[in-house]
Amino acid sequence: MLAVPLTAALLLHATPTEMGLLVAMELAPFVLLSLPVGVWLDRVRKLPVYIAGEITVALVLASIPAAWALGWLSMTYLYGTGFVMGCVFVSSGTAAQIVLTQVVPRERLVEAHAKNALASSGAEVLGPGLAGILIKLVGAPLALLADAVLLMVSVSFLRGVRVRETPVVSAQRAFGRDLKQGLRFVWQHPLLPSMALVVGIWQLFHHAAMVVQILFATRELGLTEQQVGLSYAAMGVGTLLASILGHRISHRIGPGPCLTLGVAITGLGWLQLAFAPRGPLGVAAYVLMLVCFSIGAVLLFINFLALRQAVTPAPLLARMTSTMRWLILIPAAPGALLGGYLGEHLGLRHAMGFGGVGALLLALAIWRTAVIQSLRRLPDRVEDTAP
Repeated sequence: MLAVPLTAALLLHATPTEMGLLVAMELAPFVLLSLPVGVWLDRVRKLPVYIAGEITVALVLASIPAAWALGWLSMTYLYGTGFVMGCVFVSSGTAAQIVLTQVVPRERLVEAHAKNALASSGAEVLGPGLAGILIKLVGAPLALLADAVLLMVSVSFLRGVRVRETPVVSAQRAFGRDLKQGLRFVWQHPLLPSMALVVGIWQLFHHAAMVVQILFATRELGLTEQQVGLSYAAMGVGTLLASILGHRISHRIGPGPCLTLGVAITGLGWLQLAFAPRGPLGVAAYVLMLVCFSIGAVLLFINFLALRQAVTPAPLLARMTSTMRWLILIPAAPGALLGGYLGEHLGLRHAMGFGGVGALLLALAIWRTAVIQSLRRLPDRVEDTAP
């Protein structure tokens, strides 16, 4: 979360435009590969793909301090590592989402995603603070070695997971026909296109604000590496709160309104930071932004993931997941580039403000959209047969 962007911002003195390009390179594989990867995943076991992805990311991250020691590290090198990690996240990230549905009953998906977020909140509390200390002691590149080691620990845990699975689509079936079937299912469903549009627009505003937030902390607010790391620990606190309360909130007001609430909370966090002064109040505003983002993102995604998985038959889960990830991330790279452009040519505050105002207007639009706002419970269970 911190070591790669801090390496770019502090060691390589990246401009806002270069930070936007770095994020865009991580997102490009989603646009290029999501659809064929979804078809492929329906033909293979998901857990081995998840494990292979963790190993690959560990190796890529370990290569960054090696390149630094050899004098090869540059923004171009980081662009390359970002693209490779994006390729892994397309396949391994999709597989990880499906593995969860293989061990959790469909009617408990919102609860499961909330508990999954709760499990990660401890890492979000401890990780950034430790990263700030490590970066201060040994520098951002060497701190990535800790990432690589921890990812291999993750692999050892995942190898102990037992999932009974057989591919739901025969490898002998026509690849193109299966790809079109996944697209057709999403396009013709009454709910999925609306959710893809909403979350896709949110991703545009999210990435416009996200690409400049490290630069905002270090250049506008004057935070050190350690202070940035400690501030990011607040994300874990927000995730913890939303993970504990998110399922209850969703149960009380419904998945649709809860998703809308999440969008609005993230927008408020970005907008208030755009007006933050330098000094203690600015640091408090930065921490508040991170808390708002983590709470809002958890409320948004535990409902978004549960809704789309609840309405999809098992034989189409991989293709639906990849298609939805493709659709929602198409606007993300333009958002990252736009945020970098605004940050460089108008100022970092304008990029943060753009993200905040855009997210709040989006929340207002969702609130007035019956398709999502009327969802007061998960849709009925579907038959596990492909259409």
